[in-house]
Amino acid sequence: MSEVKKIATRESYGNALVELGAEYDNLVVLDADLAAATKTGLFKKAYPERHIDCGIAECNMVGIAAGLAATGKIPFVSSFAMFVAGRAYEQVRNSVGYPHLNVKIGATHAGITVGEDGATHQCNEDIALMRTIPGMVVINPADDIEAKAAVKAAMQQEGPVYLRFGRLATPVINNREDYVFKLGKGITIREGKDLTIIATGLCVAPALEVAEVMANEGVDVKVINIHTIKPLDEELIIKAATETGKVVTVEEHSVIGGLGSAVCDVLCTYAPAPVLKIGIEDTYGESGSAVELIRKYGLDNQGIYGKIKAFIS
Repeated sequence: MSEVKKIATRESYGNALVELGAEYDNLVVLDADLAAATKTGLFKKAYPERHIDCGIAECNMVGIAAGLAATGKIPFVSSFAMFVAGRAYEQVRNSVGYPHLNVKIGATHAGITVGEDGATHQCNEDIALMRTIPGMVVINPADDIEAKAAVKAAMQQEGPVYLRFGRLATPVINNREDYVFKLGKGITIREGKDLTIIATGLCVAPALEVAEVMANEGVDVKVINIHTIKPLDEELIIKAATETGKVVTVEEHSVIGGLGSAVCDVLCTYAPAPVLKIGIEDTYGESGSAVELIRKYGLDNQGIYGKIKAFIS
């Protein structure tokens, strides 16, 4: 059996920007002295006149992007999620969100898998922060194919968009001919009748693996990939909960305010059902390799499997 191809979605982000740069001459990319890490350096090499390094000044970078958007440019601001969603939150809210400007935020190195950089750099709160900004679209792609499609969709979407990318290489799972990316539409990647797993980002691949294992044990698991957390595909979630009766959400993000909270908001109103939220509990991360941290915080296939087994039993 051939090895599954793995690519970090931050790489996909950089490659997608280069492709779009050839098509849109009003696309401008800004970074905060992290072009090599965020992969916006690829765009800088291809279109140096449309790349602006703002230095380690994320708040100022967002303000510059707002000004560019007001003149008709389509700016992508790029930095680690901790800095562009955390440090620059006020500027994103007031300078981009409030006037509903056409600024795209490429947040790389999100979640626990920043690894050895530790708790100060591991942003497990960014989805919660961005969800609360009125009019902000929030996207968390699962793999290379989905990440590239998300960047293109963000380019075509009028208004602010938050794109979440990871440092760790993740399996390519959407390499099929019928794959279609639509903002606000989840994707059912496995049908099932006993339980629904709703996953996002790098947690989609292990969720699918867990479903296959449980199928061998007689538990038929539906798996849904939610790449757009806002606007959320409420119809798909309600239908799945109604059909299977139990729901599990899986995310590389705090269980407070992320995908799990968004799903619970929907189900408590329209289709009450038992829900297990799997993610980072109310805690900070720590230094360690990405793989070790995923295992320790229960986001690998074994950790997800154990929590689901306890939930359904």
